[in-house]
Amino acid sequence: MQTTHTPSREAILNGFAEELMTAGLTRVPVAPLRDRVTAMTTQDAYEVQEAQLRRHLNAGRVLAGRKVGLTSLAMQAQLAVDAPDFGFFFKDMVHHEGARIPADGFIAPKVEPEFGFMLKDSLQGPGVTYQQAAAAIGAVYPAMEIIDSRIADWDIRLVDTVADNASCGAIAVGQSPLDVPLDRLTEVECVLRIDNHPAETGTGKAVMGDPIEALVWLANVLGEQGVALTAGQLILPGSFTKALPVVADSSATADFGDLGSLTIHFI
Repeated sequence: MQTTHTPSREAILNGFAEELMTAGLTRVPVAPLRDRVTAMTTQDAYEVQEAQLRRHLNAGRVLAGRKVGLTSLAMQAQLAVDAPDFGFFFKDMVHHEGARIPADGFIAPKVEPEFGFMLKDSLQGPGVTYQQAAAAIGAVYPAMEIIDSRIADWDIRLVDTVADNASCGAIAVGQSPLDVPLDRLTEVECVLRIDNHPAETGTGKAVMGDPIEALVWLANVLGEQGVALTAGQLILPGSFTKALPVVADSSATADFGDLGSLTIHFI
């Protein structure tokens, strides 16, 4: 008599990690994860994310920083979620001003304008305060995140995007920091331009009320797992606006007015 082997929950989650990594390589998305295991939790999703991080690091990729996602009401509404999340990115995912980025390196890319916090000091939670987080920021750069979904048709809920490394596709960061005091970040306005046409506008206040609060949140959530944010890492605290799709032969600009801007091109 044949017996049917039921894979363990750990095996299923590891399988999800493999699927998502393969989807990133092949550009062939996978079905949503949330209904493919019983009562998938956010903790399950972070285990899938962490499994991918370990595999990438073991393959020699170098961690460049972390991103906080879903920090604005606009992004939470766009993706039908009600909580922030976080992910990671590697040095080979970071682009700079004027970069020409192949659009076919992604499945369904979108862009969102952000600050980029370059840390001068490490932060180890839990217990990191607002003052400690602010003191650890060495410089604030114009930045953009290229989000992408290895889940088909962007059909995601919180557990799907968390497992998929918070839908991180790539990062762009300016060469020169923004000359702005940290206590004025909430007032900074950014216009997201697609092909030089203004498409979305937001202020720093859209990012959890204060983008430094996103850094506090990240340091403390990671700290509970024994993970520190280290000096020299770049942290993206979240988008000013909702994300907009990009295609080949288009450009995207995060325009911070008199403070500076960042433009990238998709080819």
